Amino acid sequence: PDLRNPIIISDVSDEFTQSGFGLFEKIVGTGGVVRLIPAPGTAEKSRKFFDEMNDWARAEGHAGLGYVTRKGGEFGGPIAKNHGADKMAVLFDKLGLGPDDGCFFAAGKAEQAAKLAGAARTRVADQLGLIDKDSFELCWIVDFPFYEWDEENKKVEFSHNPFSMPQGGMDALCNQDPLTINAFQYDLVCNGYEIASGSIRNQSPETMVKAFEIVGLSKEDVEERFGGLYRAFQYGAPPHGGMAAGVDRVVMLICGAQNLREITLFPMNQRAEDLLMGAPSPAALKQLRELNVRVVEQTKS
Repeated sequence: PDLRNPIIISDVSDEFTQSGFGLFEKIVGTGGVVRLIPAPGTAEKSRKFFDEMNDWARAEGHAGLGYVTRKGGEFGGPIAKNHGADKMAVLFDKLGLGPDDGCFFAAGKAEQAAKLAGAARTRVADQLGLIDKDSFELCWIVDFPFYEWDEENKKVEFSHNPFSMPQGGMDALCNQDPLTINAFQYDLVCNGYEIASGSIRNQSPETMVKAFEIVGLSKEDVEERFGGLYRAFQYGAPPHGGMAAGVDRVVMLICGAQNLREITLFPMNQRAEDLLMGAPSPAALKQLRELNVRVVEQTKS
């Protein structure tokens, strides 16, 4: 999160369990969520501002971004009309929103709504000039989930680093719901950018095997795929951890650049091409033979 941004996202799902706005009521009723993103001081903004935010959300692959306008205490927009002005006023008062504040809504499955709400929070703050570009705000992100649910394959998977130590160790792996286990992982974030990341290593062979068994791999699979690490830990290793800093991102923030290519000495373009070195270039037939690689040209349609 960018802590320079004063906008706070709120989960307002409970407000729409019984609502005149049927879409949100249906989403909440089927296990989805509704997140509210304030848009402070937007009374004088035209409908175009709100519609363009909705268009942006759709261009990003989302179903859309609902909104409510407010000027002098009067609500506008289809959500407010159908949900009811009285209910909307209660909601605004509960969240500390004023008579000239608007808001946006991100609704859907929890993960999708969270991604849209987070991106919308950043975009709204940029559009309204709410972020101090000359400040640096740091924070630690901790308690990452160790596992996550893979909806496509209907199974538990590692959410990030399978070799980090689960909080609670072997006891947690044996006795907790996997989706409630957190990992000893941590990120250092500045102005919304990860500038360092690390974890405490899972140095116990038995704990490592148990962690992989939960995602469907056997002890034999672990020995075959990660044998070097597994065998090394058989000789004993003390608890250890670390982190690595992204120096290039730190430089990017100090320079006020928008992306890493602007501060990289010989950057690749968006097609992963190095224009200075003319790379990548076609490999020679001899090189391909040494690698036992055969290239099949695709016919152009």
